Order: sequence, then C-alpha cells, then structure tokens
Amino acid sequence: MISEKLRAAVIGAGWYAAHNHIPVLKGRHDVFLDAVCRKGVQELERVRDHFGFAFASEDHRVVLERKPDIAIVASPHHLHYEHTRDALMAGAHVLCEKPFTLDPRQAWELVQLANEKGRHLVIANGYNYLPRVAELKERIADGMLGEIEHVMVSFISATRDVFFGDEGLHSWKGAFFRPDRTTWQDPSQGGGFAYGQLSHSLALMLYLSGLEPESVSAQSVLRGQVDLANSGVARMQNGAVISISGAAAMPQGNRGLMRLFLTGSKGLLTAEFDRDHCKFRGFDGTNKRFALPEGAWIYNCTGPVESLLELAKGKGRNQSCGRIGAHSTAMIAAMLASSAAGGAPQKTQGPL
Repeated sequence: MISEKLRAAVIGAGWYAAHNHIPVLKGRHDVFLDAVCRKGVQELERVRDHFGFAFASEDHRVVLERKPDIAIVASPHHLHYEHTRDALMAGAHVLCEKPFTLDPRQAWELVQLANEKGRHLVIANGYNYLPRVAELKERIADGMLGEIEHVMVSFISATRDVFFGDEGLHSWKGAFFRPDRTTWQDPSQGGGFAYGQLSHSLALMLYLSGLEPESVSAQSVLRGQVDLANSGVARMQNGAVISISGAAAMPQGNRGLMRLFLTGSKGLLTAEFDRDHCKFRGFDGTNKRFALPEGAWIYNCTGPVESLLELAKGKGRNQSCGRIGAHSTAMIAAMLASSAAGGAPQKTQGPL
C-alpha cells in the first residue's frame, strides 16, 4: 500500500538527481515517488513520465503542499537555502545536495530549523558513506590518534571542463539532462571548485576528525571569476592546524585524487581514497592496514540517499549531517573571502 511507503519529493530534478538520487529512490520498495519539481515544462513531463512520479510542478511550494515524508533538494546551489527551508517547514526529512548553502549564516539557520522541527537533515557527501569510513570515524573518536594536531586534506578532481569552458563532462553527452553552465561557472550562484568540490573533501575531513573550524587563510587560482584551485590553512577550535588543497586538474576519465593524512599525539593515519589504501602507524609500534578491496573507495552518492530513508524510518545514522555541511560552507566562504583579501585570515561562522 502507498500509505506504508515513504512519500518522496524531488526538488530540482536536473542531471545529477536523474543520474543518482531518483534511481536510488525508484529502486526501493518502501518509497513512493510522489512529486517532482524542476523548471521547463517539457523537461518536467519527461522526468515525471520516465520515473513514474504521481505529480509534477514547476513550483516547489505546490510540491511541498502534498506533505512528503522526505524531500531531496538538488536544485542549483544558490537555491538550496530556500528549497531546504521550505521542505523542513513542510515537515519533510531533507537531503540537500552539496554545497549545503552559499551563506554560512543561512546554513546554520537550517541546522537550527531542522532541530526545532525534529527533522533529519542530510548533505549529499558520498565519500562519508564509503566502506569502512564510519569505522575509521569511530576509531578516531575512540582515541586511536590521541589528540589530533594536524590534518592534510587534498582533492584533485576531473572537473576542469565543468568549471571552465564549454565542453563539460564527457558523461553529460549521454545523461538524462545536461546541466546549465551557470550552475558551475557563475560565482554568484556558487560556481567554482571551492563550492563544487572542496565541499566534498572538507565534509570528509570534518566527519573523520570531529574537529570544528575557527579561522582560515587561503589563496585561489582564478580563470575569469571562477576558482579552479584553492589552497589554505585552517586553525581548529582545539588548536589543530589543517592544510587544505584542491584543484580541478585531473584529466577526465581518471579517478579523482582524494587523500587525508591525520596526525595526533599517538601517531599517523593515511587515507588515500584514490587507491583504496588506509594505514595507521603509532608511536607505540602499531602498524595497522585497513583492508579494502580494489575499487571500494571509488566515489558514489547512494549512501546519503539510503541514509535519509533509514533515518526517516527511525533507523541508521547520519554521516553527513547539517552541522558538518554548515561548517564546510563556513570554511569555503572564509577561504574565498581570505583569497579576495590577499590571504588575510578570516573567522569562520559558527552556530547562531
């Protein structure tokens, strides 16, 4: 019966929602595809007919009047705040695509709203859900590293053609929809590498380390007004220092290079996602490698969708919560502001 299923709404049924989020929902026996929203009448009808949604509208408010149990917000970056806010107000548990928001104050406002409404808020950071990542988080939280003193996080992804030029990803040629260039190349709408890709690596670093930021200093490489590479240093609230780097520099067809080195009073953990390798070396002589099959850490984003569904049923755990999303947004905003100010340190926005 439909009443026994989670009624799902999708706001912003663009290329990635059609590629990942909606197929995950459709593949679940406990989900009813209730309503879908996007701009463009022909595109909207196409996605409704193809996936079998019961209702469609270009107006997200009309979709939310149907009171869905869960809502996926995959609209352009600058619309995430409005759409997530309205979905939470309608009583839905929400998955918001990354970057969470562009304004950190708005991100914290949404975290506060979700808490007030008693709703789950998940950010689409797929790296956080890959095999053994939750176990690593638990080991670190249990003191494997001791007090964390330094983290190096670097992400080089095959996205140059997303943020610069007209080509786009090769995979877009066969995609259900091709995204509008402004989503990725207009800085006023969150275009550029920092919001588009550092939102992954920072969320992974924050999840694994459990640290929270205090201030950031950074520099960026721009092509026109769009950032294609970023490098920065953050001081965390416990006094640890974080080295952050990233660039849209991996040629298409190659796996992105995602690496984290975490050091603490008890040793060093290296997590190299681009080659499925993770190892801890302790000052006490400990030398432990975490076994991972080949390809285990290839990126996918099914985990956040599955997490939202389980959380809505009172199960599972949130490995990319709104708080992590808000801290990520705050760090990115501070990095870009620092770069614009010649590298001057910037305070990061904390909870309201």
